[in-house]
Amino acid sequence: MTGTMRYLQIALGVVVIAGLVLVPMNFNRYGLFILSQWAVMTIAAMGLNLTLGYAGQVSLAQGAFVGIGAYAAAIMTTQGAPLIAALVVAIILCFAVGWLLGYPALRVQHHYLAFVTLAFSTLAFLVFRNEEWLTKGIYGISNIPRPHVFGFATNRPLPFYYLCLGSLGLVSLAMWWLIRSPWGRAFLALRENPIRALSLGIDTRRYTLMAFAIGSALGGVAGTLYAPLTQYIDPVPFNLSLSLDLLMMVIVGGAGFFFGPFLGAMIAVLLPEWLRFTQGYYLMFYAIAVILLLIYSPTGILGILDRYLSERRTKTASALRAVAPSRLETAP
Repeated sequence: MTGTMRYLQIALGVVVIAGLVLVPMNFNRYGLFILSQWAVMTIAAMGLNLTLGYAGQVSLAQGAFVGIGAYAAAIMTTQGAPLIAALVVAIILCFAVGWLLGYPALRVQHHYLAFVTLAFSTLAFLVFRNEEWLTKGIYGISNIPRPHVFGFATNRPLPFYYLCLGSLGLVSLAMWWLIRSPWGRAFLALRENPIRALSLGIDTRRYTLMAFAIGSALGGVAGTLYAPLTQYIDPVPFNLSLSLDLLMMVIVGGAGFFFGPFLGAMIAVLLPEWLRFTQGYYLMFYAIAVILLLIYSPTGILGILDRYLSERRTKTASALRAVAPSRLETAP
């Protein structure tokens, strides 16, 4: 990467961050809610991207972990506990459950593993719906308070949006460090060829479990923010459709790409809102747009960009190889 390209990327990143901070100041309540939801779903999709995109382990249970985090936050904060305490409990609980859920991945793969995680997602939904002593069942939990952060109240839409955006920034920095650490390289080796990774001395068993556990913990982080965002939760948002939506976010954005969940969540959360001018046809247009994208590029939006850059590098290398013999012939 040339210095110019690096500076352009930094400048683009600064512009995007400034836009996310400044532009929403003029949004109404609903617009801020949608942007906050995008930030929360991006965190959950980043966890699934780690499990699926980097470690290559299929999971249909990410929505269940969002639900676990949401119920942990709702139950604890309505009883007077601070949101940070609920966040710690949600991370520990989701990490532990995700670690246990990773054990089937040591024996089964691909669609078999998808069925195992699907069964867990169904089990979690049944617990949310039927265990009224804990979750209040179909009646849900209401009046979920929004937290005070360093003495500042976030009960209004704009401050809470900044809380969600700041949380997304912290999770993004942690994920950026993780995928560039030896752990991230081990996850990629596990995805590409588990047998070769094992022959190189990588403990594939431990890294498989860690991929599930860390990805699940990020789902819990998203759920902890989702509960005060909506200020009311019931079992319906955490059924299988949420896990499928998160899976779509990762695949459409680009599984295994760092910014894939950002773009995928934008497509899943924001695109339907942008298409509402079509009135009753917006869901149809949304579905057609996603289908055409995946037909054209099964690797998602960022897969198109990656393919373009790869072809450009290949052409440049071929041109240099073609010029090299002529230079040698003309040399004195």
